[in-house]
Amino acid sequence: MNRTLSVMRMQFVNKYTFVWLPLIILGASLALSVLIFAMIPYDGGKYGGGSQAPIWYFFALGITSLSYTFPFSQALSLTRREFFFGTMLAAGVTALILAVAFVLGGAIEVATGGWGVNGYFFYLDWVWQSGWLVAGLFFGILSLMLFVIGFWGATLYRRFGALGLTLTLVAFGVVLVIAMFLVQQLDAWGTVFEWFAALGAGGLALGMAGATVVFGVVAWATLRRATP
Repeated sequence: MNRTLSVMRMQFVNKYTFVWLPLIILGASLALSVLIFAMIPYDGGKYGGGSQAPIWYFFALGITSLSYTFPFSQALSLTRREFFFGTMLAAGVTALILAVAFVLGGAIEVATGGWGVNGYFFYLDWVWQSGWLVAGLFFGILSLMLFVIGFWGATLYRRFGALGLTLTLVAFGVVLVIAMFLVQQLDAWGTVFEWFAALGAGGLALGMAGATVVFGVVAWATLRRATP
């Protein structure tokens, strides 16, 4: 366990990548969004997609966390298990920081009437209708899931090279297109959207948590055979 925690501390040696950069992206996206909200001549609630920027950064963070530090960890005689779980702990801490930032930001937006311009960057009604705790879990788990997917993509590249990664992405795209084709043929888009709406933020958070575990298991299985 101590060596696993050492891996987590190793990842945080470069605090710029794991802590400051996502917060900088968050702050810059917020500032630009509020400026845009202020310029929109509309009195109703204004919502934008700028809050996705720091969340999507976790996908790139998952890639770099393996690409930059995995060879170094093997040179230090750390096991793949220690590296994997230590890196996941680091990602979990960073996702928690982002989730807290989103919850605090949402509370500020409610208290200030959307930064005084009725613009909402953090506070999305459909996410917050189940309370601040569910909202925090939703944003934190979403960030962690994207991190694990990015990490898995990097392990695929390490294990099978560019060709293996490309074929995996193509296969995933084919499966997605087939699924969309079947839904279209069954004229079931309405049912699909109603199902997602019925799940709510809490149900989606649970589903993403399950997907994160699945991707994590697959990433671990791939990492066991990956070369530094």
